[in-house]
Amino acid sequence: MARPKETLVPTTPHVDGDEDIGEIRSIVGFHIRLAHGATYRHFTETFSHIDLTQKQVSVLWLIDDHPDIAQTDLAHRMRMDRATTMAIVNRLQARGYLVRGASQTDRRKQTLNLTDAGRVALGQAKEAILEHERWLKSRFTDQEVALLIEMLTRIHE
Repeated sequence: MARPKETLVPTTPHVDGDEDIGEIRSIVGFHIRLAHGATYRHFTETFSHIDLTQKQVSVLWLIDDHPDIAQTDLAHRMRMDRATTMAIVNRLQARGYLVRGASQTDRRKQTLNLTDAGRVALGQAKEAILEHERWLKSRFTDQEVALLIEMLTRIHE
């Protein structure tokens, strides 16, 4: 059963004088929030035809890049708690996108691998991500993109 699509809220149109935001203009967190909102809206629009969330796509992508990854290692790489990771994995498994298996090196761990259906879904998601990335990166030079990634990484690492 498909989940209901999110209702998109269009960006508020520019109004004369709205650029005067006073001291808040120097607040980095404010600009990160606005940038996140614009990026999330475009991502959601780009993904409207794919019934996957950002986290689900990230999980599929990491499993594809790391066959037999343990669920606990996936949680660490995603920087999510084990319960959230398990819920996402359960949903993807119920949809037939991945399978769990027993680790050959540590019987306490479960391994994760994509099914053929999971690879197809990931392929569709990657196409949408490339479209989204083209939109986002079109605002910057290649050097600026590299610098932006470096600076944002400093915040989250």
